Amino acid sequence: MKPSSRTPFATVLSTCVLVLALVVTASALTALVTRTASATAAAGPGRHWVNTWTGMPQLTEPANLPPAPYTGEKSVLVDTTLRQTVRVTVGGPRMRLRFSNAYGDTPLPLTAVTVALPRDGRAGVGAVEPGSLRRVTFAGRDAVTVPVGAQMVSDPLDFGLRAGSELTVTAYTARGQASLALTSHPGSRTTSYLAHGDHTRDADLTGATAVDHWYLLSDVEVLAPARSRAVAVVGDSLTDGRGSTTNGNDRWPDRFYDRLRSHPATAGIAVLNQAAGGNRVLDDGLGPNVLARLDRDVLSRSGVAWLIVFEGVNDLGTADATPAAQRAVTDDLIAGYRQIVVRAHAQGIRVYGATLTPFGGSTLYDDPAKEREAGRQRVNAWIRAPGHFDAVIDFDRAVRDPADPGRLLPALHAGDWLHLNPEGYRVLAAAVPEGLFRHTS
Repeated sequence: MKPSSRTPFATVLSTCVLVLALVVTASALTALVTRTASATAAAGPGRHWVNTWTGMPQLTEPANLPPAPYTGEKSVLVDTTLRQTVRVTVGGPRMRLRFSNAYGDTPLPLTAVTVALPRDGRAGVGAVEPGSLRRVTFAGRDAVTVPVGAQMVSDPLDFGLRAGSELTVTAYTARGQASLALTSHPGSRTTSYLAHGDHTRDADLTGATAVDHWYLLSDVEVLAPARSRAVAVVGDSLTDGRGSTTNGNDRWPDRFYDRLRSHPATAGIAVLNQAAGGNRVLDDGLGPNVLARLDRDVLSRSGVAWLIVFEGVNDLGTADATPAAQRAVTDDLIAGYRQIVVRAHAQGIRVYGATLTPFGGSTLYDDPAKEREAGRQRVNAWIRAPGHFDAVIDFDRAVRDPADPGRLLPALHAGDWLHLNPEGYRVLAAAVPEGLFRHTS
């Protein structure tokens, strides 16, 4: 066949296109490398982001919504400043916040956010230390709208936080949330404050309305040394701290963190309390079940190396007190635990199982035939058996009455034979072997 006279032009055109494609690809690669280098520089050498505080997001029940006038018929927190304190675990020179609209069915507009150190370093106070208040931004702007079901992460802020210190976070929303589907963590055991108008820069919220709930804020992260890691805890009201002291930070994860911080080998470990009262492993309760929330609350959290699973009492207690029902729920619980282990191991996270504590004498869960107690014993036997969890934390042994093993020690419960008092939570914390957290490999 005779060559076409157009071939040279086609060849030149193809060559030009190829050269242009290579230039574009090289430019894109350069931009990607530049962005990656910028992100690495922002983190700093030898440092990474680690969650230092969490509050498990929940849909706010009507009884836990902000009091009037901060809740209307069809909206909540309109023209409202919310000031709350949280206790961070590991420290660092830079920090950032995460705000959650996980359960909102309308966008959540935040108009302004600030952080500060609380007055005298105390939990649950409405005043901040003079000169410590700083503006928080989102992509360089004061305001941000959190989409339905989403979260928003603030810009990194040069704000040094000491391990074990309190942080004040103040948010103002001019328009509020245009529904009553508010995301919160009701079991804060910490006092927050509400006031109309923008008071994000005020040193004190004199006359503000006090509420013992956290709203909107779900996480605080710090830029921590490379060796810093976090241990996450999934649990129910026993981990959320029912029976502990409001503003006392004496839940068992708090006391456990105090132990870790007191030893150099474990001082760089964050403790993330991802618990909620009424929560269950298998079925939704107050918040989604553990199998549904594991990705959100553990696997996606920054820096998590270990997971403690201390949950299942509510699964047993809400199942019928019959042999067949308890056999079914214990089988399902064990299968659920296996799923948690498999999914966490896939992310390189070690999983420690905690035995379920007694509830004999509880009007809520105890039954005359002790069918639920038989279920608890069966679950605990499986947890203790080798080869299921990476290690076992025997909370049952730590707080049960040796004279009546189906009951808590009388001096340790909060009056209902189910939840513990501050001393009981101290005993739980002391039962966690520190050696489980000395290495991340």
